[in-house]
Amino acid sequence: MAGIAFTGSRDVGMRLYKRFTSEQPYPKPIVLEMGSKNPTIVTAKADLDKAVEGVVRAAFGYDGQKCSATSRLYIDRRIKDEFLARLIDRVEKLVVGDPRRRETFMGPVINRRAFENFKKYVADAVKAGGKILVGGKTLEEGFYAKGFYVQPTVIIGVPEDHYLWKQELFLPILLVSEFDTLEEAIAKANDTDYGLTAGIFTEDESEYELFFSKIEFGVTYVNRRGGATTGAWPGAQTFVGWKSSGATGRGVGGPYYLLNYFREQARTIVKEPKK
Repeated sequence: MAGIAFTGSRDVGMRLYKRFTSEQPYPKPIVLEMGSKNPTIVTAKADLDKAVEGVVRAAFGYDGQKCSATSRLYIDRRIKDEFLARLIDRVEKLVVGDPRRRETFMGPVINRRAFENFKKYVADAVKAGGKILVGGKTLEEGFYAKGFYVQPTVIIGVPEDHYLWKQELFLPILLVSEFDTLEEAIAKANDTDYGLTAGIFTEDESEYELFFSKIEFGVTYVNRRGGATTGAWPGAQTFVGWKSSGATGRGVGGPYYLLNYFREQARTIVKEPKK
């Protein structure tokens, strides 16, 4: 075997990494693209319409079952109430149902295990002191009995040392906290083992430049209405994880990624001059 390229969870990826590197007779390449716990920051200088739409699409598109989904939201305390009111109103309008229908935004989650995990995570959040702002329920009657359907869910008040803030859930569950300064928000966003995607909403250039310089994530977005932490296109924007989200530091779709799969060979040819 020349090497391994893996995309999946951190737990499986790290097991592969340890086993593969220990069993080989000499070093071989292993490319790992793993999960994340992606944050979005909304400052007092944000366009709230953009921010609400970007957060909703990133957190609940594909039922949150994507490695770039927004799962942590940090809101400036000065705009928290207004932003959350708009966010709740937008989430309540999302259609959960048959994914073949144009109006449907969320279909079923992938399997029963995910369905049961959703119930567990919501219950654990409430037990820890969290308050469900919207969603939080499974849908099991009538049409919904045919699959594993859950509501898009926003929860506030879960202590930030709780496992729900640290563990990738891969479900439509968004945890919310607040902050007083942008430096505080960035520190909270960086408080994770992961480092795949992160977003910020602000119309102040100095704020997003600070975000770029301090955030510890490989893919970053400013004011992306189409998805606060999602939407990388190969060839246009590289997709690269830092820390536990990746193992090469080279982004998919970027100019250096293909080099992960090449061996270098230096060739020197010495020719004597013709007499």
